[in-house]
Amino acid sequence: MLAKEFEQQGLSLFRWRSYWPLVALALAVWIVWLRPNPYPALAWPALALGLLGLLIRIATVGYTPKNTSGRNTAEGQVAESINTQGMYSLVRHPLYLGNFLMWLAPALLTGHAWFILVFTLAFWLYYERIMFAEEQFLFGKFGSEYQNWAQSRPAFLPRSLTWHRPGLGFSWKKVLKKEKNGLAALLLVMAGIRHLERCSELGFWVWPEADFWNLAALVSTLLYVVLKLIKKYSSWLDEAGR
Repeated sequence: MLAKEFEQQGLSLFRWRSYWPLVALALAVWIVWLRPNPYPALAWPALALGLLGLLIRIATVGYTPKNTSGRNTAEGQVAESINTQGMYSLVRHPLYLGNFLMWLAPALLTGHAWFILVFTLAFWLYYERIMFAEEQFLFGKFGSEYQNWAQSRPAFLPRSLTWHRPGLGFSWKKVLKKEKNGLAALLLVMAGIRHLERCSELGFWVWPEADFWNLAALVSTLLYVVLKLIKKYSSWLDEAGR
């Protein structure tokens, strides 16, 4: 049955979903090296798009209870309850929507329409299987409770912006703990692509300049390291039930 095959594919892809964008990034780097972005003004819209994706992830994770909306790479699917409020009142898969926008930013930074289109199609084909497997898991665990909610929510793109306020308050500690790498990854990738474009235009390698992009990448990376150390050596980011 195709449904079973799609579910098995989704479970396999789910375990590697954090790594597949590296393939797209490698292709973007190769493209930029061969032909730098012909529309440098796209850098700022691309950054805005990436930050929007990060904000969607923050708005999602900050309101969720423990053992929901996690990365779950090693242990597979985990869900102790169904999230139906906050970002989940708009779409069934807000974290994947955030991922798409964050990774679309570097694709847009290449300035090549064909690559942006290929990236978008590849993302959809990849994540469609993951979303299918995730929904099969949730339906199998929660049954009609999940089905009744899911039938009234689009999978990926919101049909309305009617926000249902979550019962839990917003937790910055959980955001800092779970999403600490998002900003650093986004700015490092974008700064790296812009510097590679400069080297390609000059025809030789130069050290990065102290411009906005490189300074922003440096500051966000230092912030990531600090949060990583705090998480490892203290319980400051721990919060009961989150």
